[in-house]
Amino acid sequence: MRLWSLHPKYLDSKGLVALWRESLLAQAVLSGQTKGYTKHPQLLRFKQHEQPLQAIATYLMYILQESKERGYRFDETKVGDVRTECKMKVTKGQVDYEWKWLCEKLKVRDPSLLETWKHVAKMEVHPLFEVVDGEIEAWEKIV
Repeated sequence: MRLWSLHPKYLDSKGLVALWRESLLAQAVLSGQTKGYTKHPQLLRFKQHEQPLQAIATYLMYILQESKERGYRFDETKVGDVRTECKMKVTKGQVDYEWKWLCEKLKVRDPSLLETWKHVAKMEVHPLFEVVDGEIEAWEKIV
């Protein structure tokens, strides 16, 4: 499971579809609808949020928005009803780590998309997040 801190616009088509599916799984875990993945480290930051279901629903809504901009047809009825506009924090070190990891994936899956994004001076994060100073998040499993 990978719940990217990066803005979903940077993902290739496979990455965006995977993010949608994995975020729906995260929503199911957080709402107690599945017994698997309950201890997955990617869920920790959502579990620590004061409104985890609203936070994951907000996260999903931005993925849905990106999918619509690309002409995809994700099922918006799968997103929880309650959303929040509050921000979650993510460290600069985490964002940098994820960007390097995504670049490695894009080298293989979509080199032309990597070429499009590799000159971006400041990476945008998923709109749910606010970047703060810090190293890679403690919950991240370094690959």
